[in-house]
Amino acid sequence: MADIAVTAAQVALLDPRKAEILSFIATEAIEAGQAVYILSTGKAGVAGAATAGKQQARGLALNKVAAGQPVDVVKRGAVAGFTLSGQNADTRVFLSNTLGAVADAAGTASVPVGRVMTTTDKSASKFIYFDFSWTDQWS
Repeated sequence: MADIAVTAAQVALLDPRKAEILSFIATEAIEAGQAVYILSTGKAGVAGAATAGKQQARGLALNKVAAGQPVDVVKRGAVAGFTLSGQNADTRVFLSNTLGAVADAAGTASVPVGRVMTTTDKSASKFIYFDFSWTDQWS
Protein backbone atom coordinates (compact mmCIF):
# COMPACT_ATOMS: atom_id res chain seq x y z
CA MET A 1 0.00 0.00 0.00
CA ALA A 2 1.33 3.40 -0.97
CA ASP A 3 -0.12 6.71 0.10
CA ILE A 4 -1.16 9.01 -2.74
CA ALA A 5 0.60 12.36 -2.46
CA VAL A 6 -1.56 15.45 -2.16
CA THR A 7 -0.67 19.12 -2.60
CA ALA A 8 -3.01 20.85 -0.16
CA ALA A 9 -2.82 24.19 -1.99
CA GLN A 10 -4.08 22.51 -5.18
CA VAL A 11 -7.01 20.59 -3.67
CA ALA A 12 -10.08 21.77 -5.55
CA LEU A 13 -13.41 20.52 -6.82
CA LEU A 14 -13.47 20.11 -10.60
CA ASP A 15 -17.24 20.67 -10.84
CA PRO A 16 -18.68 22.10 -7.61
CA ARG A 17 -22.23 22.00 -9.03
CA LYS A 18 -22.07 18.19 -9.13
CA ALA A 19 -20.41 17.73 -5.73
CA GLU A 20 -22.00 16.99 -2.36
CA ILE A 21 -20.41 19.23 0.29
CA LEU A 22 -21.18 19.63 3.99
CA SER A 23 -19.56 21.73 6.71
CA PHE A 24 -18.51 20.54 10.17
CA ILE A 25 -16.61 22.01 13.10
CA ALA A 26 -13.09 20.53 13.33
CA THR A 27 -12.00 18.85 16.57
CA GLU A 28 -8.34 19.17 15.55
CA ALA A 29 -6.20 20.83 12.87
CA ILE A 30 -7.18 19.51 9.44
CA GLU A 31 -5.36 20.08 6.13
CA ALA A 32 -7.03 20.39 2.74
CA GLY A 33 -6.97 16.95 1.12
CA GLN A 34 -7.20 14.95 4.35
CA ALA A 35 -9.89 12.32 4.84
CA VAL A 36 -12.13 13.02 7.81
CA TYR A 37 -14.52 11.07 10.03
CA ILE A 38 -17.44 12.39 12.07
CA LEU A 39 -17.42 12.01 15.86
CA SER A 40 -20.52 11.34 17.95
CA THR A 41 -20.49 15.08 18.74
CA GLY A 42 -21.09 15.83 15.05
CA LYS A 43 -17.62 17.34 14.65
CA ALA A 44 -14.93 16.29 12.14
CA GLY A 45 -11.55 14.72 12.88
CA VAL A 46 -8.74 13.26 10.75
CA ALA A 47 -9.54 9.70 9.59
CA GLY A 48 -7.19 6.69 9.46
CA ALA A 49 -7.70 3.03 8.54
CA ALA A 50 -5.55 1.71 11.40
CA THR A 51 -7.15 3.67 14.26
CA ALA A 52 -10.31 2.35 15.92
CA GLY A 53 -13.22 4.73 15.33
CA LYS A 54 -11.25 6.91 12.92
CA GLN A 55 -11.69 4.41 10.08
CA GLN A 56 -15.27 5.66 9.57
CA ALA A 57 -14.18 8.09 6.84
CA ARG A 58 -17.07 10.25 5.65
CA GLY A 59 -15.42 12.83 3.39
CA LEU A 60 -12.40 14.84 2.27
CA ALA A 61 -11.50 18.26 3.69
CA LEU A 62 -11.46 21.05 1.11
CA ASN A 63 -9.82 23.69 3.31
CA LYS A 64 -7.17 23.96 6.03
CA VAL A 65 -8.58 24.72 9.47
CA ALA A 66 -7.58 24.81 13.12
CA ALA A 67 -9.56 23.05 15.84
CA GLY A 68 -12.90 24.76 16.41
CA GLN A 69 -13.17 26.17 12.89
CA PRO A 70 -15.64 25.06 10.19
CA VAL A 71 -14.24 22.68 7.56
CA ASP A 72 -15.88 22.07 4.19
CA VAL A 73 -16.07 18.34 3.47
CA VAL A 74 -16.82 16.76 0.11
CA LYS A 75 -18.78 13.52 0.44
CA ARG A 76 -19.04 12.95 -3.31
CA GLY A 77 -17.31 14.73 -6.18
CA ALA A 78 -14.32 15.09 -8.50
CA VAL A 79 -11.24 16.49 -6.71
CA ALA A 80 -7.89 17.63 -8.14
CA GLY A 81 -4.63 18.11 -6.22
CA PHE A 82 -3.36 14.52 -5.98
CA THR A 83 -0.25 13.08 -7.66
CA LEU A 84 -1.67 10.29 -9.79
CA SER A 85 1.01 9.72 -12.46
CA GLY A 86 1.56 6.14 -11.25
CA GLN A 87 -2.14 5.30 -11.09
CA ASN A 88 -4.29 3.88 -13.88
CA ALA A 89 -7.74 5.25 -14.59
CA ASP A 90 -10.59 3.43 -12.83
CA THR A 91 -8.26 2.30 -10.03
CA ARG A 92 -9.89 2.22 -6.60
CA VAL A 93 -8.64 4.55 -3.86
CA PHE A 94 -8.78 3.62 -0.15
CA LEU A 95 -8.39 5.25 3.24
CA SER A 96 -4.76 4.84 4.33
CA ASN A 97 -3.32 3.74 7.67
CA THR A 98 -1.59 7.15 7.64
CA LEU A 99 -3.95 9.61 9.33
CA GLY A 100 -5.73 11.75 6.75
CA ALA A 101 -4.17 10.08 3.70
CA VAL A 102 -5.65 8.06 0.87
CA ALA A 103 -3.81 5.14 -0.74
CA ASP A 104 -3.72 2.84 -3.75
CA ALA A 105 -4.57 -0.23 -1.64
CA ALA A 106 -6.55 -1.00 1.49
CA GLY A 107 -5.12 -0.31 4.93
CA THR A 108 -5.80 -2.24 8.14
CA ALA A 109 -9.51 -1.61 7.58
CA SER A 110 -10.51 -1.84 3.90
CA VAL A 111 -12.31 1.48 3.40
CA PRO A 112 -12.86 2.35 -0.29
CA VAL A 113 -13.28 6.10 -0.80
CA GLY A 114 -13.17 6.68 -4.57
CA ARG A 115 -11.61 5.99 -7.96
CA VAL A 116 -8.95 7.54 -10.17
CA MET A 117 -10.57 9.07 -13.27
CA THR A 118 -9.47 11.24 -16.22
CA THR A 119 -10.79 14.50 -17.63
CA THR A 120 -12.43 14.52 -21.05
CA ASP A 121 -10.17 17.21 -22.54
CA LYS A 122 -6.99 16.57 -24.59
CA SER A 123 -4.80 16.49 -21.48
CA ALA A 124 -6.71 13.56 -19.96
CA SER A 125 -5.58 14.83 -16.55
CA LYS A 126 -6.20 12.45 -13.67
CA PHE A 127 -8.25 13.24 -10.59
CA ILE A 128 -9.97 11.29 -7.83
CA TYR A 129 -13.73 10.93 -7.87
CA PHE A 130 -14.55 10.56 -4.18
CA ASP A 131 -17.68 8.75 -3.08
CA PHE A 132 -17.58 8.26 0.68
CA SER A 133 -20.15 5.91 2.19
CA TRP A 134 -22.29 7.24 5.03
CA THR A 135 -24.09 3.96 5.64
CA ASP A 136 -21.20 1.48 5.99
CA GLN A 137 -19.38 0.79 9.26
CA TRP A 138 -15.79 -0.51 9.20
CA SER A 139 -13.85 -2.25 11.96
